[in-house]
Amino acid sequence: MRPTHAFRLTALAALMLACGSSFASNIHVDANCEIDSDYHLTLNERSLILTREQGEPKAIVMRQGRLFVDDRWVALDGADARRVAEFERGARAAMPEAQQIGREAAGIAFTALGEVAAALGNHPERTRAQVEKARQQLDARLSRVITPTHFSGKALGDGIADALGDTLPTVIGEVVGGAVTAAFSGDVGRLQKLDDLDARIEAAVQPRADALGRRAEGLCRQMRALDVLEGALAYRHQGQRLELLQVESPDKSGKSTKP
Repeated sequence: MRPTHAFRLTALAALMLACGSSFASNIHVDANCEIDSDYHLTLNERSLILTREQGEPKAIVMRQGRLFVDDRWVALDGADARRVAEFERGARAAMPEAQQIGREAAGIAFTALGEVAAALGNHPERTRAQVEKARQQLDARLSRVITPTHFSGKALGDGIADALGDTLPTVIGEVVGGAVTAAFSGDVGRLQKLDDLDARIEAAVQPRADALGRRAEGLCRQMRALDVLEGALAYRHQGQRLELLQVESPDKSGKSTKP
């Protein structure tokens, strides 16, 4: 599953890479939970499938109230069968939103890149076009590997990292070239753009970041409900709960606590 709040962490990391930590300091995507899982999740028409390379169990299948663990279907009482069915329904409902949130986080990062290029580059329109092309390529890639029935945080993170890795050198080259040109030509106006670049980036992306935060909080609620369902299962594997996902909410001090 790996939904490690990629929509928040990826956006902030990308913004900081693109703009420098000072420029990204005012951009916030707030969601009041942190979600993690050791499992990769796949959904098909019949089943929810969870797999991992390390730890036990390694494979779990949920299918309309039935539960398969590693190598056998396990016996469930009526209450657990209802919980398993509800967990599967909840996961099916959450995954399309997780997909869209991840893709929007990437879009916000690329918007920030475009603002940097426009403010400081020697060829802002050309660089902006390259950034937009990279964004479209990433979106096409993610639409193939992350769908309403398949979500992989690794695929999301790898896709964004690859796209940024391909695009950042161009943007950085433009920014450095623009700064050097401005310094040697005495272009004070371009250098002064540094002073309000963080405000420009914030104006460009903060409304989207706010909307993304609201969507992320909705996903938090869905994931908390799944965590509660899994914790309520009477079934135990080798005496332990399955721990399919962990959802933690920061308290007022900023520390994370499980609900």
